[in-house]
Amino acid sequence: MTRLSLVLLLGVLASALYLVHTQYESRRLFTELDRAIAESRRLETEHQRLQVEKRAQATPLRVEKLARDRLQMRTATPAITQYVAGDGTPVVTAAAPMAGASVSAAAPRGARR
Repeated sequence: MTRLSLVLLLGVLASALYLVHTQYESRRLFTELDRAIAESRRLETEHQRLQVEKRAQATPLRVEKLARDRLQMRTATPAITQYVAGDGTPVVTAAAPMAGASVSAAAPRGARR
């Protein structure tokens, strides 16, 4: 009977140790999950902030101002516009073509379209 009691006692102790280990592992995994969820929320907030910042950086007025200030670009006017025929030769015009005219319409006769 003492052997049976000893075996049962060892079984109960092993079961108790396994239960403690399982509870510890469960708590550890829960805290890891909680940290991952918090990190996910932080990253989602940062992503939304960056999307708003991206939209603010890409406004047409800001792009035009940067092009003018940093790149020394200017708006195209008929006085500084050069028209090119389909074969690559420049087209000399006495008057600037209408705003809706395409480049191929301004090409001289015989030029490819």
